[in-house]
Parts: sequence; structure tokens; C-alpha cells
Amino acid sequence: MALAYENLVPAAYRSAFIQKVVAVSNRLQIDPNWLMIVMRFESAGTFSASVKNPNAEAYGLIQFTQNGISGLGVTLAQLRTMDAVTQLDWVEKYLARYKGKMTDLYQVYMAVFAPAYIGRPDAQKVYVSPSKAYTANKPLDTNNDGVITVGEIKEVIKRYVPAGFENVAPMEPAVPILAAVAGVILLTKILS
Repeated sequence: MALAYENLVPAAYRSAFIQKVVAVSNRLQIDPNWLMIVMRFESAGTFSASVKNPNAEAYGLIQFTQNGISGLGVTLAQLRTMDAVTQLDWVEKYLARYKGKMTDLYQVYMAVFAPAYIGRPDAQKVYVSPSKAYTANKPLDTNNDGVITVGEIKEVIKRYVPAGFENVAPMEPAVPILAAVAGVILLTKILS
């Protein structure tokens, strides 16, 4: 089966790109579909190494920022001039810092977007208005309340999961299942 959004990768480098996505994902121990969905979202469907965010100084397959590449040994100018297949090496170097924490599509996206929020609950506030970060990411505020939460970010990313790939991106239940079961057991003991 083809990977999610494989058909959007320019034909000129599609085969090499897909092979490398699979190899990178295997080394990072993540589903390659997760990486494809994240790169589709971040590159606005172009899978281009030079695509720029119109609202920020962010470029490429995962919208690298100056802050995000700190310590990687590469500059934004270098990243912008790379071809997409080569830039995947830097995607891997960036994400390798979060290996083992990227347990689903949403945690891969959080590693790219706001790594400090990996594994945080849906209600966790990420960006609040007024701030430059909020303004640059305002479309993620799905209820327009001036606050971008982890749950809203997940909701937006879920929209980019293509038909046939829903099983790669299950949403967390509103109440953790173990907690609900424990509550039923506790209530049963109290009532008996």
C-alpha cells in the first residue's frame, strides 16, 4: 500500500523520497504515514524543501525555524537550498531528539510544532493571544477563544489524515479507559 500523500510528492524525486521516509521512520521507530501526514501539513502539500511559512521565518518539509535547528549544525539558508531528499536527513536529526516519545501521529506533530508539549493533555494551553506565536498559528485556534490547546492542534491534524488511513491516527478517548474502569470498580465496591 502506498504511503499517505505519496501521490503529492513530485514525481521527479518521489521514489527516492518515499524510500528515505520509510528508512528514517524505521530508525525513529514511527509509522512512516505519521511523518508523511506531518510533512504534508507543514509543507502545505508541496513536499518542498524550500517552501516558506507566510506568517513566520520557517522553511521546508517540517517548517524548520532558527530556534528549532539550534544545535543541529545547519542554517536555515542551507536547509532552504537542499533538495527534499537531502533535507530528510535533517528532519531525522531534528526528530531523533524525541525518539521514544513520538507514540502516535499527534506526538510526531507536537515534536515538530511545540516539543515541550509532547504527551501533554488535550486541555493544555500551548499559545495564548496576544502573542507572536499565537498570531502565527491562529488557524489552530479552532474555537477562536484566543487560546491554542493541545486538543485543538490534534483536531486540526486529524483533518489531514486521508481516507483509508484513519487507523494511523486514533484520537485519545475523552476519559482514559483505565481511569473509567477503575472508577466503575471503585463505585462497585462502595455500593456493595
